[in-house]
Amino acid sequence: MPKLPQVSAKQVIKALAKIGFKQISQKGSHIKLRRKKAKMTETIIVPNHKLIKKGTLRNGILKPAGLSVGEFVKLLKK
Repeated sequence: MPKLPQVSAKQVIKALAKIGFKQISQKGSHIKLRRKKAKMTETIIVPNHKLIKKGTLRNGILKPAGLSVGEFVKLLKK
């Protein structure tokens, strides 16, 4: 299993855009991303920081998006 990389909010948003997430709004330093999947809508909040903490990335972004660390790393490299 690949190691979870240290990434910025810009990199996370760019990677999630590749799987259908779109920026909906921003309030302060929190960016709201959303995608529609069949009859379901998924919403993820990304903190607009230069470096996102690994726990936030894993539990607050990747898990709700249904991505593994390996899938996320592949999206970053595309």
